[in-house]
Amino acid sequence: MSDTKKITETPATIHSPDRNPHILIVDNETSIRLTFEMFLVREGYGAIHTASTLKEALTAIQTQIFDLIICGNVLEEKKETDLLCKIKKTGIECPVVIVTRSPNPEMAAEAIRYGAFDYVLKPVNKEKLLQFVRNALKHWKLKNEQKQLLQENKKFKRYLEAIFRFVSDAIITIDNKMNIVQLNDTAKQWLLISHFSPDRQNKLESLKNEMAQACLQEARQVLLSKQEVREHQVECRKPDGNIRIISLNAAPLEDVHDKLNGVVIVARDITMPEHETGNHSRNNFHGYVDSSQAMQHVYNLIENVGKVDTAVLITGESGTGKELAADALHAESDRKDMVLIKVDCAAIPEKLLESEIFGHIQGAFPGADRTRDGRLIQAHKGTLFLDEIGDVSPRMQLRLLRYLQEKTFTPVGRNDSVGADVRIIAATNANLAEKVTYGSFREDLYYRLKVVEVKLPPLRDRKGGIPILVHHFLSLFRKKLNRNIHGISDQAMEALIRCSWPGNVRELRHVIERACVLCEGSTISLEHFSEDILKSKTPSNKRPASQTHQTNMAALPPYISEKDEIIDALKRARGNKTKAARLLTIDRSTLYRKMQRIGIASDIAKSSASSNRK
Repeated sequence: MSDTKKITETPATIHSPDRNPHILIVDNETSIRLTFEMFLVREGYGAIHTASTLKEALTAIQTQIFDLIICGNVLEEKKETDLLCKIKKTGIECPVVIVTRSPNPEMAAEAIRYGAFDYVLKPVNKEKLLQFVRNALKHWKLKNEQKQLLQENKKFKRYLEAIFRFVSDAIITIDNKMNIVQLNDTAKQWLLISHFSPDRQNKLESLKNEMAQACLQEARQVLLSKQEVREHQVECRKPDGNIRIISLNAAPLEDVHDKLNGVVIVARDITMPEHETGNHSRNNFHGYVDSSQAMQHVYNLIENVGKVDTAVLITGESGTGKELAADALHAESDRKDMVLIKVDCAAIPEKLLESEIFGHIQGAFPGADRTRDGRLIQAHKGTLFLDEIGDVSPRMQLRLLRYLQEKTFTPVGRNDSVGADVRIIAATNANLAEKVTYGSFREDLYYRLKVVEVKLPPLRDRKGGIPILVHHFLSLFRKKLNRNIHGISDQAMEALIRCSWPGNVRELRHVIERACVLCEGSTISLEHFSEDILKSKTPSNKRPASQTHQTNMAALPPYISEKDEIIDALKRARGNKTKAARLLTIDRSTLYRKMQRIGIASDIAKSSASSNRK
């Protein structure tokens, strides 16, 4: 009958050396096995296994993962190292302590050569046993932690490389000596680099194209000022002779000691026509309805980041669609067939939020009449979306940080930790970097959450998408309200495009819903908008919105075509396209596209500048 036995078992979770370690005692003497077992159990070690023969030991090793093996005399073997050799051949990496009666230097050296953690002479009293068990388990814990950290570092590096490789923007890393250290495929195309090797010097100064010279200027400015350069727009000529408008962002690369090691430059093409077919002109993406250039970049980023299983921070003003971004990231991930759990951190009282996310056991606090799994357990293998993460308390920040670091947590009222495989997506409309500066948000949690940031642009920066949003909401409320509304007047659409929209898409939706409620005909017009909309962007219209449509139309200035409006702006800006775009409250890239579509040649702008100088 087999002597292999098990005192107690841990729950069906991954055990670790500092929590109920599994220990195997191998010795042909029953008294030694029972004595060692008794000492260890009394000390609090619960999962103890014993074996009296080599066969029993090998069977136990094949069916159970051990954190420590204590190897004594086995009758079938001539020496203890024979068993150690066979243990190592099975691939077991846990520490093995050899316990022997004969002090043999050659055997001790051989045991160490085979990988034994320690070589102990009998007799072994309680103190000696507990000492080498503690040392072995501590060594094993440190070794496992080191291995886990190396694996996490490799995994994190692969994540960053995947993002770096697939992002549609050009990304260039430059050192202090203006050498190109790393760049992605988009950057190679724009810099006209056919062959790149990180092993040799790649001087940015040696590249003479406009894109390279613009990057060189940005890098020098960052190295001189040690400050970020944001949204610097430059014109670069493509190989086919066309103009590409590039938005450059540059930031210093600093180490942990704040030493400046170089510059990273991100370049974005903002000249892409909105009517272009393919992935760059989608007007519908996982619930988003927007064809603007700004949102095309958001769609591409979500597609690329969604496939990478890492934490994501979604930022943007209220009403820009942060929850939709979380839905899209989950839908694009490998977890899409699993659950997506959403928690509004600002809507749950601080005292209940901890229990809501981490769960609690029965009796953990007054009113806890039953054990309840938290949202982390409910989202196991799926995604947990934490909205308004900037409003959580310091205690919750610490608990979330520990989960992100260790992937384990402790439910309220419970002493031991549990694990959950969950992807964390957080969102906020607050400036977390500012909160970190003032000490109201943990810096380490901020960077753990912000592995990748999806920044949603406000509606005022994506006005090219307003028309399609308006028609989408018209279709939605036409069905919901059962109204025969088929369109919107040009003047009404122009008023919507010119509005600054502090409430973003949510506010636009409410404006269209209100207009649909008030509209008794088939077309939305200015009279169906609130006084705020009309006052802010139609200053010549001083009459109340309640007056008739004809009266409002009569109060408006004569209709001016888009072409005349652009030419007038160019004249007032003396041909300066940046100033003209500012006067028209549109992006300069949008002005270029409109000029090309309408047929306003660049020489007209030049003549406008010349006539103004005269």
